[in-house]
Amino acid sequence: MIKCCLAYCSCGIGTMNLGWWWRLFAGALAGFLFFHGFAATETAPNYSFMYDATSASTLSYYDYIIVGGGTAGCPLAATLSQNATVLLLERGGSPYGNPNITKMASFGAALSDLSRSSPSQRFISEDGVINARARVLGGGSCINAGFYTRASDEYIKQAGWDGRLVNESYQWMEKSVAFEPSLGQWQSAVRNGLLEAGVMPSNGFTYDHIYGTKVGGTIFDQQGNRHTAADLLEYANPSGLTVFLHASVHKILFAIKGKRRPKAHGVVFRDATGAKHKAYLKQGSKNEIIISAGALGSPQLLMLSGVGPAQHLKSHDITVVLDQPLVGQGMSDNPMNAVFIPSPLPVEVSLIQVVGITHFGSYIEAASGENFAGGASSSPAVEYMNNLDETTFRGGFILEKVMGPISTGHLELRTRNPNDNPSVTFNYFKDPQDLQRCVQGIQTIEKIIESKAFFRFRYEFLSWPILLNMTANAPLNLLPKHYNPSMPLEVFCKDTVMTIWHYHGGCQVGKVVDLDYKVLGVDALRVIDGSTFNDSPGTNPQATVMMLGRYMGVKILSERLAN
Repeated sequence: MIKCCLAYCSCGIGTMNLGWWWRLFAGALAGFLFFHGFAATETAPNYSFMYDATSASTLSYYDYIIVGGGTAGCPLAATLSQNATVLLLERGGSPYGNPNITKMASFGAALSDLSRSSPSQRFISEDGVINARARVLGGGSCINAGFYTRASDEYIKQAGWDGRLVNESYQWMEKSVAFEPSLGQWQSAVRNGLLEAGVMPSNGFTYDHIYGTKVGGTIFDQQGNRHTAADLLEYANPSGLTVFLHASVHKILFAIKGKRRPKAHGVVFRDATGAKHKAYLKQGSKNEIIISAGALGSPQLLMLSGVGPAQHLKSHDITVVLDQPLVGQGMSDNPMNAVFIPSPLPVEVSLIQVVGITHFGSYIEAASGENFAGGASSSPAVEYMNNLDETTFRGGFILEKVMGPISTGHLELRTRNPNDNPSVTFNYFKDPQDLQRCVQGIQTIEKIIESKAFFRFRYEFLSWPILLNMTANAPLNLLPKHYNPSMPLEVFCKDTVMTIWHYHGGCQVGKVVDLDYKVLGVDALRVIDGSTFNDSPGTNPQATVMMLGRYMGVKILSERLAN
């Protein structure tokens, strides 16, 4: 089809028809690239286009500048590089060669690493819940529990996405980074317990978001090796992409003079030595800067660049480019609560593999084995687990997390340093419906633990009230403790709330960006990542964040070729 279109366009067609035929060709080319994908030209970790930012020139020019080489930024960069020059700036280092990232058996070690070189940067929300943000090429896909599952059809419809393009974008990634897990005895018992608890039907193995109990995908292969969004750079055009690591972007530069409205045209970034570099967009109406720095980093960078609530920016002596009060608003984090169940039998090391998708709005998952404590969301929790003897420690967590959620908070700057964490408030359980969903989720966990399928993985003398009390007394967060077994589950939910790292918002569609993820009120600037979400997609967002990077890359390339 492409060959025919090219031949036809070179024939004696009237000039008035050339534009139409070029658009037809561009559509055919985009379709070909999309449906057939790109052949991997280089193999991770030996990317010829990846450098430390200290080697960057002080001044450079590109068609696209992407800030953030994370879960969305990597597939976006790989796609755009096929027909444009792309600069991808990542504040962290490479995930390759670090067993704390690449090996499932080391899950949690990166989250517990508080060093400045850690791929995980800890932050504590104003709610008192300890959390983490990624600081590594590949983003959250390098430090999470690896569960891979798609968004629901309803979510895709509400987002206004093209369903066919979404499906093909998921498939493009899945051939590289998604696998079917092998279920051990613990995960099988959780699955069967969910079915006994009434979370029906049994949907077997699927990536799809379907009510009932299912086995989902994982980014860990059968050998326990993690495959991240950074692996998708294998599909990049090496001559079209430059990746700089340890490149901290301090602000977006806007051209204002003589413009109808501010136009993004460059970025300022610093390398690990503190040396300053500037990168600008080449001349061209289709060239853009794209922020993919995550739900904390993207609204933070907009504010540092002068796009945000005017009074807040002025309080930090930031020149206001655009008064946009909705930047940093709508911050949400899906509250997670768990129950620890010591097991009389040895259990396999497993991360999230099974999920119960309930009709009441809670998702039930589990993790087991000697490594899962490293993924606890606080260093006191890790120390607590490490001090337990091997027999006590043997077992696992069954957790529930609230869909949505409905409760929202906000983000503000603490300093003008992009490497410092902003202040963020999530307002867990502010909406009573979120709290009720937690209660129903905990009640479902009780049914699983009491089920016949799970019987041999629990001690008879550890009753349900004792298990709840054990969990409530663990140092899971920085909140004051109130719960005892005589109190309602609402108190347990509030006292033991943790994160499962699915926070989102701050640059939401319809508020900060439009349906094409273009920042409202300025030109040549988009935000493409989880900060644009109003709700967390599916049971776990990473598949959809990766999909969005690929999806928008294809759309942007198609637009570029069509004009």
